[in-house]
Amino acid sequence: MAVIDGRGTVRQWSAAGAELLERPADEVCGRPVADLLAGTGPAGGSLPDRATRAALRHARGHGVAVRCRVLPLEGTALRLLLAVPADRAEESEQGAALLRALFSQQRIGLVLRDRGLSVVRSNFPPASPLALPRGSRPADMMEAADAEIAEAGLRAVLESGAPLVDRPQHVRTLSEPVREASFSVSAVRTTDRRGRPSGVAVLLTDATARWRAERFLQLRHEAAVRIGGSLDVEHTARDVAEVLVPDFADLVAVDLSEPVLAGDEPPRALGGGDPHLRRMAVREADGRTAGLLRPGDGVPPLPDRPAIRGLQTGRTVVADRAAVEQALGDDPLGRRLIPDGGRFLAAAPLFARGLVLGIIGAWRTDRDEPFDEQDADLLTEIAVHAALSIDNARRYTREHRAAVALQQRLLPASTTHTPAIEAVGRYLPAAGGAEIGGDWFDAFPLPSLRVAMVVGDVVGHGLHAAATMGRLRTAVQTLADLELPPDELLTRLDELVARLATEADPAERDAVGATCLVALHDPVTQRCTVASAGHPPPIVAEPDGSARVVPVRPGPPLGVGGLPFEPTTVHLAPGSWLALYTDGLLNRNGDDIDTGLDRLARRLSGLHRSGRPLEEAGRILTTGQAPGPAADDTALLLSRVRPLRPDAVAEWEFPADPATAAEARAAASGRLAAWGLAHLDFAVELIVSELVTNAVRYAGAPIGLRLIHDTVLVCEVSDPRNTQPRLRRAAPGDEGGRGLFLVAQVSTRWGSRYGQSGKTIWAELDTSP
Repeated sequence: MAVIDGRGTVRQWSAAGAELLERPADEVCGRPVADLLAGTGPAGGSLPDRATRAALRHARGHGVAVRCRVLPLEGTALRLLLAVPADRAEESEQGAALLRALFSQQRIGLVLRDRGLSVVRSNFPPASPLALPRGSRPADMMEAADAEIAEAGLRAVLESGAPLVDRPQHVRTLSEPVREASFSVSAVRTTDRRGRPSGVAVLLTDATARWRAERFLQLRHEAAVRIGGSLDVEHTARDVAEVLVPDFADLVAVDLSEPVLAGDEPPRALGGGDPHLRRMAVREADGRTAGLLRPGDGVPPLPDRPAIRGLQTGRTVVADRAAVEQALGDDPLGRRLIPDGGRFLAAAPLFARGLVLGIIGAWRTDRDEPFDEQDADLLTEIAVHAALSIDNARRYTREHRAAVALQQRLLPASTTHTPAIEAVGRYLPAAGGAEIGGDWFDAFPLPSLRVAMVVGDVVGHGLHAAATMGRLRTAVQTLADLELPPDELLTRLDELVARLATEADPAERDAVGATCLVALHDPVTQRCTVASAGHPPPIVAEPDGSARVVPVRPGPPLGVGGLPFEPTTVHLAPGSWLALYTDGLLNRNGDDIDTGLDRLARRLSGLHRSGRPLEEAGRILTTGQAPGPAADDTALLLSRVRPLRPDAVAEWEFPADPATAAEARAAASGRLAAWGLAHLDFAVELIVSELVTNAVRYAGAPIGLRLIHDTVLVCEVSDPRNTQPRLRRAAPGDEGGRGLFLVAQVSTRWGSRYGQSGKTIWAELDTSP
């Protein structure tokens, strides 16, 4: 700058001018201004009265191109000469033109921020929901998470100088109503004349449409991956709600038809009334569920409205809050379908095979954007996928429930109480209950207070394994009633499995088989005989708490044939625990058989020493193993040996003498009197007389008589002959043949069994008066 008087003489000279031309003020002041102009100047050395290009003479003699203008100073004859280097003036004009262009349009957002990231200027209209007041920071306008990301990016530009190019930025406003948008953000650092950082210039391109399309694509993908991964209808309903919140809606409720929960088809309905729906899942982003139906609540009756009929015919419905309130009317129960702050609703039916399995209700509570056609199409697409998954889960529920009911009918009661033992059975299906299989356990009483305990494992899973298990369990009980020893029982069972294999489809014959273990406990002798067909050995926990594995020599699995089954007899003292189980109990931790046996024995010993109830111990043994669902079925039969009364058994041995019958009657009568069972005297004397007489006549010595008194009275007569006693009806003229008939009439039941030598005929009587 230079101040020039009326004669064209320079009176004042700025420091910037001295720096530009390297000519100090004392050299320039007092001299004509024409001396500053290089050449002849713009008009023969005259000063311009408007902006023009000129050249000023540098101290070294060359010209400096400038843009200059002379302005009069009011009230004086002085004038002011302004000169700017031409390149700087051009840059300034271009920058001003660029800023005018950017600030005059709204397709590209422009925000100038200072070093504290406060807004200096922006081109967002003041009426826009995204308007940025002067002095505001990102945290003042958007949610904390979004603001933190935005500020971090801008501060990195401010500190490093590296520009930010086309970075996506999601914005969720703080002001009500909440709006969502997405921008493509580019930013550069601004500097002052000395090159020091002064702030950032931010360019914003609206990418909401692209972000929404990407969000919809991501939602479709997430729905395809997450929905349908479970065959549980309730779990599927929760997956639907979790997929939709918060990307699609702020609150989602999923209601399912009550018959669907039981695996049945929902009824066809059109119009108002009880929809027979039950809320199964609620997912919210902001906790606005006060007063809403909660999971497990029934949906109240609905009025007959076009929107309701639309849902019942498979159409998706969108509405605002006012329309929903008008459709539901004043019913307070119906108002429980509307969340606090709910603005817009999109409802889609779970429609499959012409049936409405349920309804998805999606609400926007904070956002001010109503659901549009694209939203409705997306929700319809997700609802169709969810409906197919729920229908598959429904049909699986029905089939699985039927299969489980079949298996439960085939299994015995979980607890068994006999005079000899108290037993608890536990069955744990594979895959957390998703599979049914052929593992089974059984405990049932036999004559003479004896008890049979069985555990088995059919090859494979599914209905065929459960059906095979039922046939084998029935066969075991039938063979046990014949009072066969365990090894012979398994031999007969092996023949049955071989026959079942021949009846099976040729492609499945190799899959027909089973392992089985049979234990027969006699409380009188306190001896337990065990035989195994390829099954893990039982474990005994003694009364003192020590545990041991019974050394059973297992035979081949059932169905193989050709090899014998060897019995093993062990002593079971009263108070002992006996554990029979399938291999699923050993393999749950991935251990080998020996490690699994040792682990199970130690756990059984610890539970026995702790004095826990038998049922609790069984539950701990089957569920307290490795986490997660079991890979194989698990069956456990845990028994506690009960003691008999000290005087519960009376035994005698007689010779084969005609007087033996009278002696036996007298001995039995005396024992009955001691037990307080005199009211059974006639029946017992008759039984003893008939059986002992037959033994004297047809079998010979020694003749054994044993009475066992517990909940029933058992009378046994043993002789050395192996002939099979037969019950027959004697003709009127026959002199004999009525003995066993009389025994059958006065006893509750009777039978016979064979021992190492000879046989035993027994009769059981009720002890009640």
